[in-house]
Amino acid sequence: MKRYLTVALLVLLAASCGGRHGRGEGDGAAADSLATEVAEKKVDKKADKKAPAKVDTVAVATPKNRLPQEPIFDIVTSMGTIRVKLYKDTPKHRDNFIRLATSRYYDDVLFHRVIDGFVIQGGDPYTRDTSRVEEWGEGGPGYTIDPEIVPAHRHIRGALAAARRQNLANPMKESSGSQFYLVQDSTNCKHLNGEFTVFGETIAGLNVIDRIAKVSTDRYDRPERPVRILRIRPNDQLNKRALEEEQNALELTFSPVPEQEPEKVQEEAPNKPQAPMDTVRRGKHVITRVKK
Repeated sequence: MKRYLTVALLVLLAASCGGRHGRGEGDGAAADSLATEVAEKKVDKKADKKAPAKVDTVAVATPKNRLPQEPIFDIVTSMGTIRVKLYKDTPKHRDNFIRLATSRYYDDVLFHRVIDGFVIQGGDPYTRDTSRVEEWGEGGPGYTIDPEIVPAHRHIRGALAAARRQNLANPMKESSGSQFYLVQDSTNCKHLNGEFTVFGETIAGLNVIDRIAKVSTDRYDRPERPVRILRIRPNDQLNKRALEEEQNALELTFSPVPEQEPEKVQEEAPNKPQAPMDTVRRGKHVITRVKK
């Protein structure tokens, strides 16, 4: 009987171990899945650290790198430098342009669409690769930007605006993540007002825009000889001056006006009775003395 009970107990233990092993495989699979999720989360966190934070202000922690609300950038091209100012009331486009330019995204891309009497357009990363010439005009960072169409910002000569897909493919008028254009002739761009986001303007180098606009192009409006954007960088000197002016204006706006103390009225001393005086003449001198 004892032997029978022992055998039965061993059978039960074996079955129990087998069941645990079976669950262990399931747990192992779950553990693998969890490990993958954790790894992905770690990668995502790492990517999040690299991704630029969306902030309301352009100013960053280091005073050296701070920018004014309307920062100034130099677009250095193979045909000269175009200096632009970005608008503060188109903050999504302004901040996106700052991030791309300061991360060297625009270095060595081409002006791939040039129309004399109209605009010059660039900012497509595909233009670094001549084997993708048929795709020029389609490249970008993989996202679009919500429109910020401000009626006051019109397509003036030298206006800096965001390119976008046409209305049928883009009814919300979302801007390209990186492509932009500069207006050469405002008269021929009137129909673009209210349709595209203008987020800056040229403050120096209009002659460079003219020079680029007049290069010979093929039937697709591509320059026959490359016109290259060498780099786009903030102008440190002008931005520093603008930032100081902004700070001074803020200080004047928010500095408390010192309260003026009421003027103290000096009370006149009460008239004291004058002591009786008498005059004594001694030779040429007259002496006045108090009578006793």
